[in-house]
Amino acid sequence: MFEEAFGRFLEEQRSSASGQRLERLHKDLTGEKKMLGEVVWPVLRSFEGITLEYEIISLTGVKIYIDAFYEPLRWALESEGFVPHAQNITRDRFDFERMRVRTIVMYGYTYIPFSWDELDKKPEACRRAVYELLGRHSTE
Repeated sequence: MFEEAFGRFLEEQRSSASGQRLERLHKDLTGEKKMLGEVVWPVLRSFEGITLEYEIISLTGVKIYIDAFYEPLRWALESEGFVPHAQNITRDRFDFERMRVRTIVMYGYTYIPFSWDELDKKPEACRRAVYELLGRHSTE
């Protein structure tokens, strides 16, 4: 059921996108798909309110993309692999990643990162975290 729903969702996202966002939606989305399949779909049972490769502009004017943005709760959901986000990172890239997180927070979004290994080896813990965040939001 997830595969079929994800396929439709991705096509909808692509049909409404343009520019760099559209280009990103045609690249390898393995991490995003893993995060949606292991965490988002099982918890929300829908992709309603989700935007893939959500574009924001940093204070320096740089375009930044959030893997999956959940509009109703203003969540910035990120799937981060170890190699591209840690192992082979340069000092400049490290600085950019910190600026990126600050920008997301300055927009007032809740930054929710998941590592590939967490999604792969501990998906239930990832889902519990999202359920906990949903519960905290419902009591506000």
